[in-house]
Amino acid sequence: MMAGERIWSRITGTGGILPGRAVSNEELARQLAERGVETSDEWIVARTGIRQRYLADPSQSTSALGAAAARAALAAANVDAAAIDLIVLATSTPDQIFPSTACLVQDELGAPGAAAFDVQAVCSGFVYGLAVADAMIRTGVYRRALVIGAEVFSRILDWHDRTTCVLFGDGAGAVVLEAATEPGILAARLRADGSQARILCTAGRVVQGQLQGDPFLRMDGQAVFKLAVNVLDASAREVLADAGMSVGDIDWVIPHQANVRILSATARKLGLPESKVIVTVDQHGNTSAASVPLALDVAVRDGRIQPGQRVLLQGVGGGFTWGSVLLRF
Repeated sequence: MMAGERIWSRITGTGGILPGRAVSNEELARQLAERGVETSDEWIVARTGIRQRYLADPSQSTSALGAAAARAALAAANVDAAAIDLIVLATSTPDQIFPSTACLVQDELGAPGAAAFDVQAVCSGFVYGLAVADAMIRTGVYRRALVIGAEVFSRILDWHDRTTCVLFGDGAGAVVLEAATEPGILAARLRADGSQARILCTAGRVVQGQLQGDPFLRMDGQAVFKLAVNVLDASAREVLADAGMSVGDIDWVIPHQANVRILSATARKLGLPESKVIVTVDQHGNTSAASVPLALDVAVRDGRIQPGQRVLLQGVGGGFTWGSVLLRF
């Protein structure tokens, strides 16, 4: 780049990993029945659109999944891990309290000296992380970043609560973001409303070596649905206005993969045909911070997303947090 030239950032590679094996609704229903929890494939599909999910086995950590997704993204971008100078990892299920999961991934990849930290914005985490990495690259201090969303949500689920345990899966997705002379990330906006913290939370904590509070994920599904649809619509319009574009300029939308009903309602509110919405929740379940990069990787690798197309990424989740990133792929 020439001195004084404006710096942008572009996604140059994507990667994803799904752990273990697919667990169908039928198999999950049988497992839950052994715990005295009644559900069925029909019940789950009707309310969520989910047909299967992937669940990590005890040997698979968030850092291991994140590193595997990162390796796939690095290979796609033809970038060596040693060339990465920034790692931003979004997760709500870190390997440990500290150090950050990003630092563990850095060590596993062999990216010495790269800045590395975690972002905790639950299901909005990857969108938050991508916006942060874009801003840091635009300063000129960093040139190549890994942005990762990685989760093992199965470990914070109450398997006696059918309103939540059927929804979530495990996995990781990643992108390589590199400095560029032409725009890749066109606009980004992040928002939060802490007054809504209780509608989706895992409130447990460790105090003096003892667990205090509820260690499981709890959710007010109706409140989350209503808030999610409204904020995703507003966020999309906000980021499009920032970029000087309209809804009709979008080629693809990749929302957080929480529930097909939320995805469909958001598309209707925006006036977008559902054919422009990338959907993977039926196959992956809700993988929290991993859902957006996993869906992006699927759509890139199957050829739906092509160079030059405009893609809107959206996250919404506990906090309550939400945000959008508009990019040209």
